[in-house]
Formats: sequence, C-alpha cells, structure tokens
Amino acid sequence: MADKQRVFTVEHLPADGLAAWAAFFAEHLAGARAVIEEADVDALAIVLPPAGPDHTDWRRAVARDLARAYTPKRVNVVAGEEGAELDALLAYLGNAPGVTGHYCEVHDQGI
Repeated sequence: MADKQRVFTVEHLPADGLAAWAAFFAEHLAGARAVIEEADVDALAIVLPPAGPDHTDWRRAVARDLARAYTPKRVNVVAGEEGAELDALLAYLGNAPGVTGHYCEVHDQGI
C-alpha cells in the first residue's frame, strides 16, 4: 500500500540561486513543515520550478535536512514544470517507501 504523500508546490522563485534560497526559507519553508507535520501525511514532495545549477546545492540540502528532521516520514524535493513527466515522478515517489531526502529534476523528453 502506498504512503499518503502530499505535494507542496512553489510556483515562483527568483532566478538567482541565493535570492531563491532566501525566498524559499522566508516564504515557503514554514508551509512545507506544516504539511509534513500533519498526522495523516507519511511523505512530502516539494515541487519547485526548474532552475539553473546555482540552485542545486540548497535544494539538495532542503531535501536532506527535512528528511532527517521528519524521519520516519519521507521528504523529497522535485524541480519541474507541470506535465506527464512530473506526474510520473510524483507517482513513483508516492509509491517508493525507501526513497527520501532526494532532489530530483524532471527533464522534458518531448513525449
């Protein structure tokens, strides 16, 4: 049986990596924490907009640190735009009880 996964979507962040990091922590972290702290939630997927490589380290840290803080609940961070690829990755994560603390990027395959 699949975990009860919730999706927390952040639609907009600044293009600059440091500005995006600051905006996420100031405007979105508390909301993500509130979701994972709900009693009926076993897993959280935080969906962020696609970004350049200057965002990778802070996104990995968010995934890793939230997963550690909320064990045994699972937390993963995903970057991607709405579509079949994002839906498929979220479905996979929702049914993968051993996957936590990861940052995953969705790349459009033109499918």
